[in-house]
Amino acid sequence: MMRKKSKMMRFGAALVVALLAMLVLPNSPCWAQTQSAPPAIAKRIGTVKAINGSTLTLAVTSNPDVNVTVLPSARILRLAPGEKDLKNATPVQLQDVHVGDNVRVRGQGSEDGKSISALEIVVITSTALNAVRDQIREDWQKRGLGGIVSAVDPAAGTATITIPSLTEKKTVVIHASNSTVIRRYAPDSANFEAAQPSTLQAIHVGDQLRARGDRSADGNDFTAAEIVAGAFPYVEGTIKSVDASANTLTVQDVLSKKAVQLKISSESQLHQIPAEAAQRMAMMLKAAKSGAAGAGMTNKGANGSGGAPSGMKPSDAASSAPSASGVQRPGGGSGFQRMLEQTPAVVLGDLHKGDVVAILATEGSASAGGTVIKLFSGVEPILTATPSASQAMMLSPWSLGGSPGGEGMQ
Repeated sequence: MMRKKSKMMRFGAALVVALLAMLVLPNSPCWAQTQSAPPAIAKRIGTVKAINGSTLTLAVTSNPDVNVTVLPSARILRLAPGEKDLKNATPVQLQDVHVGDNVRVRGQGSEDGKSISALEIVVITSTALNAVRDQIREDWQKRGLGGIVSAVDPAAGTATITIPSLTEKKTVVIHASNSTVIRRYAPDSANFEAAQPSTLQAIHVGDQLRARGDRSADGNDFTAAEIVAGAFPYVEGTIKSVDASANTLTVQDVLSKKAVQLKISSESQLHQIPAEAAQRMAMMLKAAKSGAAGAGMTNKGANGSGGAPSGMKPSDAASSAPSASGVQRPGGGSGFQRMLEQTPAVVLGDLHKGDVVAILATEGSASAGGTVIKLFSGVEPILTATPSASQAMMLSPWSLGGSPGGEGMQ
């Protein structure tokens, strides 16, 4: 009897040990619950794309959208542009957040990185951000210049640029310091907002460079507060083929002597210059090159008639010439470039094999060609009239779009 009782006790003890072992086995729910790591804290910066109750859709540059669930205990703060200390932020409510606002979200991120449960949201309203962007854009127009990089000396902290001009090539030495903000355009984008932090060492001869800062009295040196640079190839030649279904075209480039395939995106700007307008522009450029010297056009037109080209007032021709330094006049772009921008817009299907085009494109990547930023067809009279100056006047560094502006959250 005692043996049976002893066996039962030993069996009971073994059963208890087995049950305890089961509770702590790695595959058991209790093990998973006690040993799993807490959700990682994630941060995202982007623009509010949509709001649905307590859920925000956040558009993040060069990444998929992120769904943000705003927890009831989340802290929401509004920060003035340029402020970096949250002590100066103002507490707000979720209803104060609007589509278009720039936000920084901190919270528990999902494993796939597509969603965040927000513990904290810092907001810069779109109205405040646009006001700052306008101020910076105006400053770029007042204190900015652009050109093609002809030399770089990282040890000296300088980059030399050549400013295109019909009459002469003006060189300016750009001086950078430790406080100079340097960015580089993304390989397939001309969007200043997408430009990434960079260094002077990353700037190469042939890059297009724009700088904002202060110019010396003689105009030969420039102290830069901000620099943005990138490679934007210029393609000039005849269309070999158009593939509207793939949104691509191939151009036989007369400069590189190669066939270049380029993509067309929703942001590509395609223009057709009417024949009459192209002839007027050609005469204007030819007259400027032969008789202008900084102050503008002479009164003698390219056709020897003694006046401005047909259909164009002398004042129009004068405003179209570059300034003495070759830099665009304040306000954004020369008169010639404004004329180009006002030419009729077209779509890829309007372009045909044999069309003569001038194109500004992105650098692209090793696996994919560049993307058209701006394309002008019907340019043959212009290229014929001023073959050496067409690139400088048609697709100069400041013709990438509006002056750089805006600032991201830090």
